[in-house]
Amino acid sequence: MDRFDNKNVDLSALKKKAFNLRWAEVEDGVIPLTAADPDYPIAPEIRKAMAEYIEDGYFSYAPKTGLPEFRKAMSKALKERKGEEIDESMILPVDSAARAMAVIAEAFLKPGDEMIVFDPCDFLFREACLRAGGTPVSFPVPLDSENRKMDLSALESCITEKTKMIGLCNPHNPYGLTYTREELDYLMRICEKYDLLIMNDEIWSDVIYPDSKFNSIYCLGNNRCDRVISVFGFSKSFGLAGLRIGAIYCTDPDRFNRCVEASAVLNTQGGATSISQVAAAAAMNEAYYWVDEFREHIMKNRDMAVEYINREIPKLHAYRPKATYLLYVDIGELNMSAADFVAYLRKEHKLTIVPGGHQYFGDQSEGHVRICIATSREILEEGLRRLKAGVEGLSQI
Repeated sequence: MDRFDNKNVDLSALKKKAFNLRWAEVEDGVIPLTAADPDYPIAPEIRKAMAEYIEDGYFSYAPKTGLPEFRKAMSKALKERKGEEIDESMILPVDSAARAMAVIAEAFLKPGDEMIVFDPCDFLFREACLRAGGTPVSFPVPLDSENRKMDLSALESCITEKTKMIGLCNPHNPYGLTYTREELDYLMRICEKYDLLIMNDEIWSDVIYPDSKFNSIYCLGNNRCDRVISVFGFSKSFGLAGLRIGAIYCTDPDRFNRCVEASAVLNTQGGATSISQVAAAAAMNEAYYWVDEFREHIMKNRDMAVEYINREIPKLHAYRPKATYLLYVDIGELNMSAADFVAYLRKEHKLTIVPGGHQYFGDQSEGHVRICIATSREILEEGLRRLKAGVEGLSQI
């Protein structure tokens, strides 16, 4: 039986456990194609590793800077999956990728320092900067929809004497795009010119479709990447959002030590739980086959959903992502705000999706919505039928 068929979506479990705009937070009958979190149970190897860990009943303190098996597994996975040469001593497990971003900002930004945040982009870049007392500076990134490229040409104009850091989301959420080596080199040259750090979020780097290619910024060579501090997490590819497990890694020892200090792991106020590290290590050592099979499933969902929206729903235009399991859909022709459209769909058609706009992605995302496709074909098809009915219903209001 296909592990990603509809029978393996346990809605009773999801209604109890899937929060953050998902099944546990919506009324019965509502389909939530919202937060980026799979509707499928995790790989059995991860469950087995967790069960074996708790068998003796001990939950003692873990090493402050992480379990050696976690750091070893991650160093190996970064090399084999992405070609990144990161020594295991330069990897720090923390409680989620979101926390990793906050730690990096707190380590390197002072009140009044500026961080360039792409717009649109995931709101966590902005929130990490604000938490550190910094000032996020919006960098509008227009999308050339015909060539599916981001226009980065105005980046240098955003830099001031207060600029200290640039946020890089690679692959990009919500556009679902990867960067070319030339684009990464352009960004790096600007950072070298102005001595800027790069907060490099690669949480989506395992979800790349076969018709695309992922280039990590480390493809430019470690000798140029001392200014890069990277983030990874295990929620998108392995479905471990509730375990709150992520990591910070880099190549510069001094900058790594600053992250360790800012994370508060040395005084035991911060850090990732031991069982979460065990789960993540098992994921990286034994469960990448699951990720690859899952990607094949969501690629079929992607192709079906993009074709359906563009063919069957007038006034909506879906972009085909090269990465992530998120669709970025243009609703500009509806002449209503994304938030109003999303509220209407939930109330009248029992479908909820994520609105563009300042709250989640930045001002440039207004006129768009984001749809998560990490579910079964049947649930996604029903959600798309409700989306179509909702657009058709607007003409009758």
